[in-house]
Amino acid sequence: MLSCDICGETVSSEPDMKAHLLIVHMENEVICPFCKLSGVNYDEMCFHIETAHFEQNELERNFERINTGQYGTSDNRKDSSLQCRADINSGIHSACASNQPKISAQSLPKDGTLKHKDFYSENLTESRKFLKSMEKQSDRTKLKESIYETMYSPPECPFCGKIEDNSQDMETHVKTKHADLLDTPLEDCNQLLYDCPMCGLICTNYHILQEHVDLHLEESSFGQGVNRVQCSRDLELAQQLQQEEDRKRRSEESRQEMEEFQKLQRQYGLDNSGGYKQQQLRNMEIEVNRGRMHPSEFHRRKADMMESLAIGVDDGKTKTSGVMEALYRYYQNAATDVRRVWLSAGVDHFHSSFGDKGWGCGYRNFQMLLSSLLQNDAYGDSLKDMSVPCIPKIQSMIEDAWKEGFDPQGASQLNNRLQGTKAWIGACEIYTLLTSLRIKCRIVDFHKSTGPLGTHPRLFEWILSYYASEREGSPKVVCTSKPPIYLQHQGHSRTVVGIEERKNRTLCLLVFDPGCPSREMQKLLKQDMEVSSLKQLRKFVGNLKHKQYQIVAVEGVLSSEEKIARRQASQVFTAEKIP
Repeated sequence: MLSCDICGETVSSEPDMKAHLLIVHMENEVICPFCKLSGVNYDEMCFHIETAHFEQNELERNFERINTGQYGTSDNRKDSSLQCRADINSGIHSACASNQPKISAQSLPKDGTLKHKDFYSENLTESRKFLKSMEKQSDRTKLKESIYETMYSPPECPFCGKIEDNSQDMETHVKTKHADLLDTPLEDCNQLLYDCPMCGLICTNYHILQEHVDLHLEESSFGQGVNRVQCSRDLELAQQLQQEEDRKRRSEESRQEMEEFQKLQRQYGLDNSGGYKQQQLRNMEIEVNRGRMHPSEFHRRKADMMESLAIGVDDGKTKTSGVMEALYRYYQNAATDVRRVWLSAGVDHFHSSFGDKGWGCGYRNFQMLLSSLLQNDAYGDSLKDMSVPCIPKIQSMIEDAWKEGFDPQGASQLNNRLQGTKAWIGACEIYTLLTSLRIKCRIVDFHKSTGPLGTHPRLFEWILSYYASEREGSPKVVCTSKPPIYLQHQGHSRTVVGIEERKNRTLCLLVFDPGCPSREMQKLLKQDMEVSSLKQLRKFVGNLKHKQYQIVAVEGVLSSEEKIARRQASQVFTAEKIP
């Protein structure tokens, strides 16, 4: 009777034992006795042992002792093949019965090997135990030969790779062909080789390989650290450059804003460079230096200016009177292309002088408007004993209106000060000054275009309705009692003194411009006025294309109560908007 060393079952013959081992044990789980590999079949396990554990030095010595004996033919190996497989499986399951942890095939590298120092020491110990257990059984001597022959036949020369039929032939081959290499210790000849997984370097010792790989890891870690430091420095440098760029940009923006502000201050006369008096004297001195004014003329004009400033009345040197009467005569006798024309009440033209050139148009238009009101008896009570003031006097009158409480927002924008400056004034300041004089007026804001190509036909229609209360049945030339209209746009202001209705039904404004000098206005006073002389007065719809226009129109006289009410309303200044 034969007893199974694995499970203890007894069978009657050796063929039955082989069948038992094949059916019961070979088809069950197979575990490598050296590395605990599991989860493969028997043939795969044999292939694994042949490839993964062939070069174990200690196992090589044991098998060398076994092969030095009397078994060396291929016939013997064939006969013992089945028994070898059975006992290998027995050894495998004996190892499985231990408490060692299992290692699956999935946890191994692709070549089915483990390259770790603990692995080799453990595998050598396991291999020794395995062989000793087989040596203790005298009837397994033949099995040892079969294991060796099965796993390592036919032998291959470790130096040149030649394959011999048996171990004796291989020994003879080595001694004759490679005698010079036999002086080297056997452990060194059979030493394992390890490839570095990072650079491919071949090492003969695991510890050397481990130190080599550690150097790779340290170098990589150092490189990453250097990269992090470099990235941190780059980030810091980028932030510094960005901050410097932002600082330069803010500095440049601040400089540009200051330049623009100073430019606006100069443009609107708020740069503390002096007012009307200083500019008048400075420009007359320039004329003297250029030889265009005699010194005696300079002193005479300076004396007249000082006298005018002292009494607060304009010296009249820039005034042209009688233009409205000349226009009336012209339209009566000529102007065949005009169907009807409406003229304002009498008004004098005032133009800029050396003292207000470039900034005094608003003051000059107020002088024109006031000159018309002074000729109208309806405004006699409000303007009693008043003359056309000079520009510094007008500035003083506006400051007085601010002190009364008119338009505090406008006063704040101009720093509550006009005298001694070249500050511009506009429609709001004209309204404030007229209201403080108890003159009833209104501001109309044509804040956007109402016609094609940026034109303002609604502005022309409004002015026509202002002058022409009854259009049908009126004569060709209508001299109304309506004062002229103050017309403001960006950068300049003018005075509207009438409007034409052409035979083609188009409208044309008649405008006094403070920029037009007296010599040009004098041409309108001739008896035989030429049509070309009116060109400087006529403004058609296509000539007024500014984005926005504001007008100040006089409508009568205010009572004391109405003046107070309007002063209160001017705390938040509003204007009538069209459209």
